[in-house]
Order: sequence, then C-alpha cells, then structure tokens
Amino acid sequence: MGIERKGRGGKTVSIVRGFVGAPAQREALLKQLKTRLGAGGALAGEEIEIQGDQRDRIVEILGEMGYRAKKAGG
Repeated sequence: MGIERKGRGGKTVSIVRGFVGAPAQREALLKQLKTRLGAGGALAGEEIEIQGDQRDRIVEILGEMGYRAKKAGG
C-alpha cells in the first residue's frame, strides 16, 4: 500500500497494491473501504485507489478483515 500524487492534479490518493482475488472481490473490498472511510475511490487495473492519505486507517480496516497489510511510502 502506498501514497501517490503524481499525475492526479496534485491530489493525494492511497493505493492498495498486491490484493490477490477475483475482480468481484476487489470491487467488494473497494466498496467496503469507501463506505468505512467516507471517501471516494476507484479501481485502476489491479490497484485500489482511495482519495486522500488514508493509509493508517486502511491498514487498520484490512487487519480487522483478516488481511495482512503494511504501510509504504513515507
């Protein structure tokens, strides 16, 4: 999981990388994250993008859901 600003009009997004699962599972995870974080987001290929620097909260939520996650990128 990381954070990027490049190519996004100066906006910050948190990116979840390395999620292994079917596209439907990625969509379901995206929906849950957006709801729990109260933020927008989208699927970008194999990555899940969430608006804003939400890394700490995403790691916490994924941990609660039984996923192993670690924060990356400053």
